[in-house]
Amino acid sequence: MDPLSQGVLGSSLSQTFTKNKQLLVIGIIGCLSGMFPDLDILIRSKNDPLLFLEFHRQFTHSLFFIPFGSLLFALLFYGLFHKKIHLTFKQVWFYATLGYATHGLLDACTSYGTQLFWPFSHYRVSWNNISIIDPLFTLPILILIIISVTKKKTIYAQIAFGWAIFYLCLGFIQHYRAQIFIKELMENRQHKGVQISVKPSFGNLILWKTMYQANGTYYIDAVNLGLKKEFFKGENIKAFDKNNYTYFNALSNTQKNDVDRFIWFSQNFVAVNPNNDKEIMDIRYSNLPHQIGGLWGIRVKPESIEHVIFISNREASKKDLKTFYKMIFNF
Repeated sequence: MDPLSQGVLGSSLSQTFTKNKQLLVIGIIGCLSGMFPDLDILIRSKNDPLLFLEFHRQFTHSLFFIPFGSLLFALLFYGLFHKKIHLTFKQVWFYATLGYATHGLLDACTSYGTQLFWPFSHYRVSWNNISIIDPLFTLPILILIIISVTKKKTIYAQIAFGWAIFYLCLGFIQHYRAQIFIKELMENRQHKGVQISVKPSFGNLILWKTMYQANGTYYIDAVNLGLKKEFFKGENIKAFDKNNYTYFNALSNTQKNDVDRFIWFSQNFVAVNPNNDKEIMDIRYSNLPHQIGGLWGIRVKPESIEHVIFISNREASKKDLKTFYKMIFNF
């Protein structure tokens, strides 16, 4: 999730479990500790462009690491501000642990993939019940946290955290409905999907992207799960298969390993760019949910022994935005 969502959720939980009147300080601790795990984005290399993909949402987001990550935050925060706050170190650590604990779990609710069980498993958990950014989730929590601090009443923080739980549960319900839809779709097409995924589109729980692989091809569609269910037929593309590209064997071991790393990061939802067979795309994300898109990917270089090139294309045209709103609001 975006930093603001992580911060306000951590703040709401920290304030929920206190009777202390220093709600502002406790809220700040919960907010900052709730964002603290994302400092893993600093782990990157100029020589290895995929290093940040490998380590983002890894050990700092693990359930196992919560007490250690929150302890590190508490040591930093208490060391800097202990003379300005009336809290013991144990109290700071407790509220930091609450804030920190929300981070990995909230990230796991998105489709990006979070290594909750590191170091015991590198499986990327994706519950797919909320978009990476969703104002309807974040803004009510933010408003209630501000009221909680202003009025010095934890009830508002408790309502904020309750809203977060309710919204995430609503996302699970919508996810279940999307799964039913995609199974019916595959049955109507007489397809037996071997790889199935449904995820909310950007910023809402109404419009969902559906993906499945059948007979070596990915089929990507969208469905509006609002009051009036509507299906949007999408595109299809051949799944990436190393054996179909003669250049693959000519790649250096470094680049072959990079391709495997990218496939792992993309949870196997990868395909080759139709316009450039040297580019491998992560097809989980696109500007419009019924399109292939590929907001990021890698470019291999058969003639080089260096790492692959990471490419990104996140620009959305005005036409895409207009179509996106039409798909959500059915007009």
